[in-house]
Amino acid sequence: MSFRFVVYVKTGDQRGAGTDANVTITLHDSNGAKSEAADLDNFLRNDFERGQTDKFSLSKSKTNAIGPVIAKVEFWRDSSGIGSDWYLELITVENMTTGKTFEFPVLRWIESDFHYVITHLDTSLPQFDEQKAMRIKELSKKRKVYEYSQKAKGMPSQIKLMPPDEQFSFEYKWDILTTKVQLIATSKIVSLSAGEWDSLTALTNVYTKKIFHTPAGADRWSNDIYFGHQRIASLNHSLIKLCKSIPDKLAVDDEMLKPLMEGETIETALRKKRLFICDYEILKDLPHRPNLVLCAPIGLFFINSNKRLVPIAIQLFQQPAPDNPVFLPTDPPNTWAFVKMWYNNSDAMYHQSLTHLGYTHLLMEGVTVATHRNLSQSHPLFKLLAPHFLYLIAINTRGLEMLVSEGGWVDKTMNAGIAGMFELIKRGLEQWRLDVDGTLPEDLRRRGLDDQSVLPGYHFRDDALLLYKAINTYAGKYIKLYYDSPEKISGDWELQNWGHELTNAREEGGVGLLGVPGNGKFTTVDQLIMVLTTIIYTCSVSHASTNFPQYEEYAFPPNYPGLMRGVPPVDKSPKEESDIIAALPDKPTTLDIMTVTKILSQRGTKNLGDFEVQYIFDPKARDIVDAFRQDLKGVSKEVKDRNETRNPPYIYLDPDIVPNSISI
Repeated sequence: MSFRFVVYVKTGDQRGAGTDANVTITLHDSNGAKSEAADLDNFLRNDFERGQTDKFSLSKSKTNAIGPVIAKVEFWRDSSGIGSDWYLELITVENMTTGKTFEFPVLRWIESDFHYVITHLDTSLPQFDEQKAMRIKELSKKRKVYEYSQKAKGMPSQIKLMPPDEQFSFEYKWDILTTKVQLIATSKIVSLSAGEWDSLTALTNVYTKKIFHTPAGADRWSNDIYFGHQRIASLNHSLIKLCKSIPDKLAVDDEMLKPLMEGETIETALRKKRLFICDYEILKDLPHRPNLVLCAPIGLFFINSNKRLVPIAIQLFQQPAPDNPVFLPTDPPNTWAFVKMWYNNSDAMYHQSLTHLGYTHLLMEGVTVATHRNLSQSHPLFKLLAPHFLYLIAINTRGLEMLVSEGGWVDKTMNAGIAGMFELIKRGLEQWRLDVDGTLPEDLRRRGLDDQSVLPGYHFRDDALLLYKAINTYAGKYIKLYYDSPEKISGDWELQNWGHELTNAREEGGVGLLGVPGNGKFTTVDQLIMVLTTIIYTCSVSHASTNFPQYEEYAFPPNYPGLMRGVPPVDKSPKEESDIIAALPDKPTTLDIMTVTKILSQRGTKNLGDFEVQYIFDPKARDIVDAFRQDLKGVSKEVKDRNETRNPPYIYLDPDIVPNSISI
């Protein structure tokens, strides 16, 4: 019996993906027989255009020697035509006689005159791949394209040159400068071209209903409850710790704090787990811009009887001194507000340098490079991770060029500038560990916050744990599908090479991650689950939580001032509104902060679990993906239900709005 076959060919959406070359295909059945070579060409039709799916009917004379089940496709192209380069995403073969379809994910640039052989579903560990030679050849080529580079000594490993495949598909969406001009024009803000602020009222009146709405922080910036809320449900949510003892360098005592702690002493408040601390010691002596100051504060916080976290003491520098007093909520109101602004100025530096840029964007760029260099596109772990790397290299390249460059946005809008930012990233990398800082339950345990009855209102923790569990379950099921014995782990040389590069020193051509289980020599499924969960969590949940609140917090400078002029207070003498105004950035810098944080707060890619490109075709693996999506729907409902009673709600970790990747 002969069968009739139709071939569907999907060309990718990358720039220059389409081809004018001649394409030929051969089908291989499950018994080893193969069809005659068939040219794929529709008469008077421009086949293989970017983003297009083309249908080709194969004549029975070409396929009468093969059986009903197609196990492999073999295809090749020539170099004819004006544009012969071709990015092929997927080949689907349909047996029109039986109604069965067979999918062959390609996801590759196709070289001319090379015969590609892709097996059904194209998912295998390297030791079991029939096409080892092709696999090794492709990885060797990718290592030449994905090369490591350190922008400066001690900095993370990044891409040396951005590969064409990493470009944004729709370039116009991601042009920060053009978008900035469009935002300003659309909002019709014309009053911020020059000059200084003369009052807080004038600043508040700048915001419009269209484009630049009034940020959340504008109405609450001087409120102690909101200041406490910023520590646990805002941009920089993972620095706070349970205070188990008062450090000697924080000059507080019972007499000072008792009026602020509802009658508790320091000892009883510690015992009842009502005291929490944020210590910015890592900022001490950090380089900063000339004529500006950067504090290295310590903040002490208390859970009041309404279960609200409130600040009760702030010391702006690490060591007590006559000109470095402990400031209290009982100090003159404008003085206390001014101190909180200086505190948040330091918090902004920590947030942008480490929580946001260093610990998500830059760390995951190195992981992305290592993955492309070591895991074949046929590897099941590549297919698991690839959706979470979408546009990461592109946004990092664009962001560093436009925002974190000499004289760029960071230099204009932050006290430390890029010199301080880079030094802080170096310091942070020396202490960040994947098995602690990158693993949410361990990070919470280290900070004494793993018990969810401690620190009520810690919305980041409570929602992030739901997502972490869903991702951990997803990664665990997926990994166990392909590694059902320790021998499959030890025998997977691509996996072991990947682990080696993840842990190898940055100066020696690796990512330099600390805390990778087995120091990158994987032996157990649990090790893989930890690492894969951390990578997916960091690229989605961790980044979303620290990126998307930016406009609401930064766009009203008194609330979260990245830039503070002048000097912090050295005593408790009363301050006037004019002192606060004088410390704020001028009008053009304020507009710069508003526009860039507005852009950075936009969502550019699909939500978690809804992948832009389908990499996973194995039916059992697809069932695992479907289960993950169902878990996320449950998480979304629970987060929405929680937000019904939260004031204010915490929206940033609803899976409906958490993207798959670091794409902005």
